[in-house]
Amino acid sequence: MARPMDRIGANMKKRKADNPLKTFKRLFSYYGNCKFHFILAVIATILYDIATIAASAMMRPIVNFLEENQIVNPDVSRYFALIIGMVILYVLAIITNYALNRLMLECSARVMYALRRDMFNKMQGMPISFFDGHTHGELMSYYTNDTDAVREMLHHSITQIIISVISLVGIIFMMVTLSLKLCVIMLVMAVTIFFFVRRISILSGKNFKRQQAAVAKTNGYIEEMMEGQKVVKAFNHEETVKSTFGGMNDELCEVGTKANTYANIVGPVMNNLSHIFYAITTTTGAVMMTGDATAMTGVLVTFLSYIRQLADRLSQISQQFNFILLALAGAERIFELIDKPQEADEGTVTLVNAKKNADGTLTECTEKTGVWAWKRGEELTELRGSVVFRDVDFSYDGKKQVLTDVSLYAKPGQKIAFVGSTGAGKTTITNLINRFYDIADGSITYDGINIKDIRKPDLRRSLGMVLQDTHLFTGTVMENIRYGKLDATDEECIEAAKIANAHYFISHLPDGYDTMLVSDGANLSQGQRQLIAIARAAVADPPVLILDEATSSIDTRTEKHIERGMDGLMKGRTVFVIAHRLSTVRNSNAIMVLENGHIIERGDHDELLAQRGKYYQLYTGMFELS
Repeated sequence: MARPMDRIGANMKKRKADNPLKTFKRLFSYYGNCKFHFILAVIATILYDIATIAASAMMRPIVNFLEENQIVNPDVSRYFALIIGMVILYVLAIITNYALNRLMLECSARVMYALRRDMFNKMQGMPISFFDGHTHGELMSYYTNDTDAVREMLHHSITQIIISVISLVGIIFMMVTLSLKLCVIMLVMAVTIFFFVRRISILSGKNFKRQQAAVAKTNGYIEEMMEGQKVVKAFNHEETVKSTFGGMNDELCEVGTKANTYANIVGPVMNNLSHIFYAITTTTGAVMMTGDATAMTGVLVTFLSYIRQLADRLSQISQQFNFILLALAGAERIFELIDKPQEADEGTVTLVNAKKNADGTLTECTEKTGVWAWKRGEELTELRGSVVFRDVDFSYDGKKQVLTDVSLYAKPGQKIAFVGSTGAGKTTITNLINRFYDIADGSITYDGINIKDIRKPDLRRSLGMVLQDTHLFTGTVMENIRYGKLDATDEECIEAAKIANAHYFISHLPDGYDTMLVSDGANLSQGQRQLIAIARAAVADPPVLILDEATSSIDTRTEKHIERGMDGLMKGRTVFVIAHRLSTVRNSNAIMVLENGHIIERGDHDELLAQRGKYYQLYTGMFELS
């Protein structure tokens, strides 16, 4: 069976590369963030090119001056005036070159800022299914490999291209004014080089796109293996992992070699062509000098100087060739990400603070009263926590049915438990309440309102979740608890920690609540990390709680303490609990037993035991949960 990364890599390679010119235009549009700096940079570039071209043009009067004054006494003052003028032009070139590089650096920084912002904002708006289908390594490659390639082009290549293009125009103009015959030779060279570069760019562009895809695939596999190193070693799969990585590495090496082979042909060929045309021009100029050697000497020397500049500019362009193609391949991937459709949210019902009037009606308010209401138009409905599933069907991929005809209800303040084997659909039900995924058929209502009509941010703000896989952010313990409610005071966070029975161990940490957590809380035990996650949910004080194996990594003694604290937190709230330890769901108002996406039994603890069905088998140990 093909691994997910293999499928992703294959799909990426099948995609056709976009039009490089179209990608470049779109990338160039980001310079709108620094129009003033870019205009100044172009002006500085023009002045730089004028200064260098004019300095070369002064070779002609200097050579002619020396030719004319070989016999008679030379006018030294005129000679030094020409030399000083040339020096001034080169000093101007140095100043303007520094200015344009500094301005372009500022522009590239702003463009990269805008690209990273657009990518990150796009990812925040993507549905959970997007992250399910991509590894962390593949997603990070957008911010590393692709942006690094674009940054390299913006920092250096764009500046060199602008200088070279403007300089080429000026050089060709000066060549035409010096000698039209010699300029024709240069045009032949330019046309030859144009068609050569165009053909190479087509071949290289395709392979650079494949290279970026292979890099993302390889990085994704590396990160996946580093995270799962304990599992790899536990099952002695080191050799298998090395073999799989070797195949990916071979592919990356192959496509990278092809891409750079084509691109690296440009430099040597252009360099040798420039030598050939230099020799042809010298020979042609020498023949032309037979008529008027004195006049043609200055022209030829200056023209040859321009040829060298022309070759240097073309060489600079060819040197940036690889960076440009690689950057455009990276930019295409970035824009593909930015253009992906975001998570749809057609909801219009919002969650607002409210206060109860004497007659029992609700009035919206800005202060926090502890009363929440759903606002639909001008109508306010008190948030009570009533959740109803009616004939719900769901599938992750549209092929395999995960839930079939699921119906259930949770009245305000009730504790509803889900039990069943792994893959039965327990976690899926809680994910549907959050609208991490949308159902295929049926309906889910929240206080009588279809959850599709509720704005997702407002819906999720009303729900508190404690997941089995706890994720802690880099920061202090206090900051991680406050993540559940960003405006919570220190006192509220400490009280939430007490409710979760986390206050004692936090107080004994080296810096207490100011202890820094890194690497997903690696300096804490799994049970301590889960206690902090419970405290984070407690400080949010949500009307509805979802506990997905919330105490699975906590010992039985600690679990008893947490349950007493959680009882106070659950009071008056609707709670959905998923648990393998059936002892934790005994006091639930209703227990749903799931199997293969169906609810096969429902009732409270005593009722289900009396039925002597699947729950009875699970509880008495006749059948174990897997």
